[in-house]
Amino acid sequence: MTDYHFTPLDSLDALNQCIREHPAVLIWFTGPDCRVCQDLKPKIGQLMAEHYPQLALAQIDCAATPDAAAQQQVFSVPTLLIFLDGQEFIRKSRSFSPAQLASELERPYGLYFGE
Repeated sequence: MTDYHFTPLDSLDALNQCIREHPAVLIWFTGPDCRVCQDLKPKIGQLMAEHYPQLALAQIDCAATPDAAAQQQVFSVPTLLIFLDGQEFIRKSRSFSPAQLASELERPYGLYFGE
């Protein structure tokens, strides 16, 4: 098993800084009582660690940081956003599978990182 870690972001400024500082980043928007979030997050983290290791991982609790969720137009959880060079590239909300995400991410990740 490969380790993964989602860096917690606790403000809108932290979110914007994360997007600026990382050429490729996955932001996980979650809520404190979201069972789907809790079940899906480890699967997504493991997938990223094993197949997309150059993608930074970050997490936002929408209940604690509603301004960050609002800025990104996140209205349901879980939602994940993948940014490449500061631009939103992939958005997934509610129910989606890690395999579905992997199939959408494989080609752009390979082109971006030359793999």
